[in-house]
Amino acid sequence: MELKDSNFYRYYTEKAGLSDADFEALKPYFSFKTVPHNTYLLRAGEHCSHAFFVESGLLQSFSLDEKGGEHILQFAPENWIASDRASHYFNQPSDFYIKAIEHSEVVYIHVDFMEKGTSLNTNFGCFIEHSLQRNIYIQQRRINSLLAMTAKERYLSFMETYPGLLLRVPQWMIASYLGITPESLSRVRRELLNER
Repeated sequence: MELKDSNFYRYYTEKAGLSDADFEALKPYFSFKTVPHNTYLLRAGEHCSHAFFVESGLLQSFSLDEKGGEHILQFAPENWIASDRASHYFNQPSDFYIKAIEHSEVVYIHVDFMEKGTSLNTNFGCFIEHSLQRNIYIQQRRINSLLAMTAKERYLSFMETYPGLLLRVPQWMIASYLGITPESLSRVRRELLNER
């Protein structure tokens, strides 16, 4: 795939203002990779040295409890980024896993991409700052939803955040993301159908 034909290129030129010259200078800091279904991009205990931009396909970020149960933190469909910022920023082992749950094309973005991009283009630096603040906002909303929202409200919020995923991920994964059992999710879905 040609760089200019990629979602990655469009995303960073349209949203962050990177130029062709900027991309040329940043080439050492990103690479396109094909990631087969069920492949891990990051495992707990590893250091996260990349962010993963989803060109096509679908990733999930999750943790495992002591019984081996998955707790899904994030889905990353096309044009989303998955990473472990704490591992990356504080240079500590990750507590999380990132895995492809569909055959995916992923751009591996090295940690130096952001710093180098900021030094090349002030618009990019502003974009990174805005993205970081937006990420904090989203994380705060997610925490609040788990603490204060009903299962139905969480499900409606999920549909708003991930409108295209209902047919792409199994019900148990959606339930894990919502912090409820699959049976509770079935009940919520039935209630919503009956309201129509």
